[in-house]
Amino acid sequence: MTFAARILRSPALLAIAAIGLLLVLAGTVSIVPETKQAVILRFGAPMRVVNRYHPDEVFGRTGAGLIARIPLVDQIIMVDKRMKDFDIERQEVESRDQMHLVINAYGRYRVVDPLRMYLTAGRERRLPDLLRPALTAALRNEFDRRPLLATFGAERDAAMAAAQASVNRIAHHYGVEVVDVRIDRADLPSGAPLEAAYERMKAVRVQQAQAIRADGIRQAQIIRADADAATAKIYADSFGKDPDFYAFYRAMKSYRHSFGAEASTNAGGTTMVLGPDHGYLRAFERRGE
Repeated sequence: MTFAARILRSPALLAIAAIGLLLVLAGTVSIVPETKQAVILRFGAPMRVVNRYHPDEVFGRTGAGLIARIPLVDQIIMVDKRMKDFDIERQEVESRDQMHLVINAYGRYRVVDPLRMYLTAGRERRLPDLLRPALTAALRNEFDRRPLLATFGAERDAAMAAAQASVNRIAHHYGVEVVDVRIDRADLPSGAPLEAAYERMKAVRVQQAQAIRADGIRQAQIIRADADAATAKIYADSFGKDPDFYAFYRAMKSYRHSFGAEASTNAGGTTMVLGPDHGYLRAFERRGE
């Protein structure tokens, strides 16, 4: 009886043979998911990349699926195609106007060159540790180039874009693309630096208030001078048309102030002793008699 016939007639031997065949097939075939990239190594040397990331790829039409391998010879390194996050916490930065902040920030990245990533970083889990120093240095550089209010105001998008580009110059060496950089929290440092920051902010606000007040005074002087000039012109025109009426109007205005008719502090506060024929009281003389 041959060995094959003996296996077919023995259920136990048949089960063992089936299990062995399945193990051989499992060792020669692997599955690459849609969300993974596979780096194939043969005796430790990289041979090819399966299902590599492409920006315009369509889900379901990639290189994912079954791939053949040589058991005990080929090794498959799976690398995620999806975006991942890395963060930095409690990093102190200083702005161009010497304002200190403690910030938390994060970046989002994806592996676009898995072969380069394997050759330079070794394993995907090392990438956050390699990218954190680059992000910290980039943010410190951007804060150092701008005033604090500008970094969080009109120039915020430009600062984050510049930091992203700076990190990408480092990330490119690891086969990584950083797609976003953001600051998610910013605090003033505690203790003496916090008090110093408050004092600097107070000094800046006082200077701004003084400048605004000085500008307001200057504008008021200009407006007052223009109004006085216009008034003088009106008086001059009136005097030219009717000198008697102009003299009468000026006398009435002087009486109103001197005799306390106006609601001002000093109005009517002067005592005058005048004779009935004094020139100041000329407007009270009866005319036409």
